[in-house]
Amino acid sequence: MAPAQRRQDKQKMKITRATFDECMFPCYTPLDLLLVKGKGAVLTDSEGRTYLDLTAGIAVNSLGHCPKLLNKVLKKQSRTLIHCSNIFANKYTLTLAKTLQEKTPFERFFFVNSGAEANEAALKLARRYAFDKYGAEKADIISFSHSFHGRTFFTVTVGGQDKYSDGFGPKPGAVIHVPFNDIEALKQVLSDKTCAIIAEPVQGEGGIIPAEPGFLAQVKELAHSVNALLIFDEVQTGNARTGKLYAWEHSGVQPDILTTAKGLGGGLPIGAVMTSAEIASHFGPGTHGSTFGGNPLICAAATEILKEISSDKFLSKVNERAELLTAELNKIADKSPLIAKVRGLGLLQGLVLAEEYAGKAGEIQRFLVNYGVLCLTAGGSVLRIAPPLNIKKSQLRQACAKIAEGLEDYSRIHQI
Repeated sequence: MAPAQRRQDKQKMKITRATFDECMFPCYTPLDLLLVKGKGAVLTDSEGRTYLDLTAGIAVNSLGHCPKLLNKVLKKQSRTLIHCSNIFANKYTLTLAKTLQEKTPFERFFFVNSGAEANEAALKLARRYAFDKYGAEKADIISFSHSFHGRTFFTVTVGGQDKYSDGFGPKPGAVIHVPFNDIEALKQVLSDKTCAIIAEPVQGEGGIIPAEPGFLAQVKELAHSVNALLIFDEVQTGNARTGKLYAWEHSGVQPDILTTAKGLGGGLPIGAVMTSAEIASHFGPGTHGSTFGGNPLICAAATEILKEISSDKFLSKVNERAELLTAELNKIADKSPLIAKVRGLGLLQGLVLAEEYAGKAGEIQRFLVNYGVLCLTAGGSVLRIAPPLNIKKSQLRQACAKIAEGLEDYSRIHQI
């Protein structure tokens, strides 16, 4: 094709929000705007409007949009080694693994591309471990209702939200669900057939619900009483999101297997499974794998992200911002009849709607776009706030002021 023809074809291609409906699977319902640029905690749409971003790409963009750190490492690594597969060892994957060894108590690591893949691998590993040590009958996985562990058929079934797993035929078996924070319910289903218990230290999609004090310690004790493994899904809570490098550190309850993703790549696709050398040894050659997992380009970037977010100075600033955010959100809750309470941990917070407005979170989220602030939902009744970890304090105050203004106008329009 001639250059002139290419330029002409490019000029003809007009991309708008409507293009999504013309080209994409209808799995999502994007907000009514088309993003074209991001910098720090600010996003810009195709009309030139700017928004304060309290989503961070669903708790992914740890250092905000297009940070200099990522720009620098990606430019360098893209000229060095981008991909080679796991047929070969490479310096950059191993550097990330060694850095994680230094920053965490875990000994062995497996890299994938997403949180769902990390949880899939962790669940397979738990079953393989039980199979090797105790036999095929020990295969039950206990999870908590309204949790979320990904959208593969296995992980979405383990998640325990029927709205995501129904309609695809027979579900994977030997998966049991009990209410979160209900230790007595867990005791009722625990047995010698249990191979693993999986939990989020803070339920994310389920409504930003932290584990109650002492709950995780009791879960670990029960798991080990029947020789089952404890898996913590820290896909969303990990990587400094809660003010600790990983949220389990708040309780002191170290899991047997930890999964993470999202913020580890700072905007790039990576997930990780962490465990002991003994547990990891039950995954021999061929038992699991990933073509792109441990990609040198992504691992080089993740290493630099990890070094940045794990420093005492950075974590201290995350906690300062979290304290400010929580205070500002509580002011909103005190004044707005729409909001019942605030709950969460660190820079993962939820504005819980009052009972009479349950199910309105999506509607309110879209309404707030008009005020130049972007937030998430967590179920139908919680507005989820998960900003970049390095968002400026002034931006947090400004964003909360916009939320307060939007909620006030929403209440007036709907005569609340």
